[in-house]
Amino acid sequence: MRKERAVTCNINVLLILSTIYSYRGFKFTSDCRIPLSCTIFSDFGPNLSGRQKSPAQDSSSSTSSSLTVAETCFVPQPGAIQKIMDPMGPVVLIIGAGISGLAAAQKLYKHGFKNLRILEATGRSGGRIRSQKYAKGLVEIGAQWIHGPSPSNPVFQLSTQYDLLSPEALSEENQLVELEGHPMFSVIYSSSGKQISTEIGENVVEMFSSWFQKSREFTKGGCNPEDSVGSFLRQEISCSYSNWDKDSLELKMALLNCLFKLECCISGTHSMDCVALGPYGEYKILPGLDCTFPRGYESLVSHIKASFPSDMVLLNKPVKTIHWKGSFHGSDSHMYPVQVECENGETFIADHVIITVPLGFLKEKATYLLSPPLPSYKLQAIQNLGFGTNNKILLEFEKPFWEPECYAIQLIWEGESPLTEPKTNLQQDWVKKIPGFVVLQPPEQLGHVLCAFIAGKESEFMESLSEDEILSTMTSLLRKCTGTPNLPPPISILRTRWHSEPYTCGSYSYVAVGSSGRDIDMLAQPLPEERECAKPLQVLFAGEATHRNFYSTTHGALLSGWREAERLIDQYPALHSVFSKSKL
Repeated sequence: MRKERAVTCNINVLLILSTIYSYRGFKFTSDCRIPLSCTIFSDFGPNLSGRQKSPAQDSSSSTSSSLTVAETCFVPQPGAIQKIMDPMGPVVLIIGAGISGLAAAQKLYKHGFKNLRILEATGRSGGRIRSQKYAKGLVEIGAQWIHGPSPSNPVFQLSTQYDLLSPEALSEENQLVELEGHPMFSVIYSSSGKQISTEIGENVVEMFSSWFQKSREFTKGGCNPEDSVGSFLRQEISCSYSNWDKDSLELKMALLNCLFKLECCISGTHSMDCVALGPYGEYKILPGLDCTFPRGYESLVSHIKASFPSDMVLLNKPVKTIHWKGSFHGSDSHMYPVQVECENGETFIADHVIITVPLGFLKEKATYLLSPPLPSYKLQAIQNLGFGTNNKILLEFEKPFWEPECYAIQLIWEGESPLTEPKTNLQQDWVKKIPGFVVLQPPEQLGHVLCAFIAGKESEFMESLSEDEILSTMTSLLRKCTGTPNLPPPISILRTRWHSEPYTCGSYSYVAVGSSGRDIDMLAQPLPEERECAKPLQVLFAGEATHRNFYSTTHGALLSGWREAERLIDQYPALHSVFSKSKL
């Protein structure tokens, strides 16, 4: 009776395996035999913990690019026993534990994919989401806000589900706010130490916002491919300033130039002349007044990670090479089309790999990150798209010099104009690229902290300076602009260095002049391209730079992770069906 039950069990398993394999392009034949006495599934699936390559494997890897198989779609060797589907699903590796990688893992795990591993190059999860203790509370080193916290924003949805937001952020009133223009600063200081009338500031912001909205109306044509947002805005200014009051002309130009700097921070670019005009309006602005996380943005990361086993995330695993199309040596190459080789020599085999690394890293490493190399169209897309730097400088004060109702301070430099070329002496003028400060709220929780934003080459230069040098420069800046020579200096400083981060190489992406939304789509396209390949979806791509409408945002990154997870879920409908039934 015991033997009959075992035989029946094995036969049923084989029937299930046959069904599963049929949609993966494999068929069981009379040549594929499994002893009825074997332990079911005991040896199926790869060693997901990683392993050191043998010297023989290492020496042969250098010649893998010359193999014929690297030039074609992966095809199992004739006569070989086909790999049997593990009941835990296909083997999926995710490169990068940022929010896109974690989101992909969360969705896959929820749908029955248990053979998952995330390889993270650094010693922490979260990627460009990073909360850190500073002053009296937590500050954000990376992502600062939920942009557009409304029901259509998945980050807002998850944060609401996890109870991570304040009652104010959850209010219906907050979710319905339409941000059509640019925010007003509470206080405006000039380089001569004067406080500027907010009435003049409001007038300039209103004009700039109207031109900005017009710059988003070229998605269906009407401009040249080489046109930039910066050139369009300057053209609008040139057509308008002749009607301005001469007494306020210089001041308005300085205010406009400051708004250009602010827009550089928002777009993550050195200059708005780098941002393509045609596709600019493809970026979608969601309703809702931007909000923050009382317990830090990383609280969202922690909740996402809690939805799957902690040992799925392997830290300090920088990837050296991703071999695909079976372009690696060893018996595993006949069963698994992908092998990921880490810098320390460990290798991981997989059916699928999802690459979620930042575009900045791809720009540095894409030509040799994959073997065989990426197709030329994908390399071109990586080159075409923009990826810039936006850093923060946080200053803690013992006592605030600003009023309690102040939420933002704007700094303008008299004599500057968006119609003239800026100075290029970074050593002397880098600090002038700062458009102003945000007052971090609430002071009862965080202390008295100002946060400055700075983008572009000046931001990258700032990274090369010591914190003492930056603190001295910022003290001089605030004393000069407030007209208070004896203003007490900040008691501490914290600055970010995203351009110097080796696995990030900047902050976030934008659509550069010479590129378009099509480049984003090309970057997101999975490999191999062959539709009839026996092993489809070997290499998939996620991350904020792969989302055509929400690039540069955390919700764009999260949605891209879900998108690639859905590709794999759709590829394995029987797995999801079996998993769903097993939970009944």
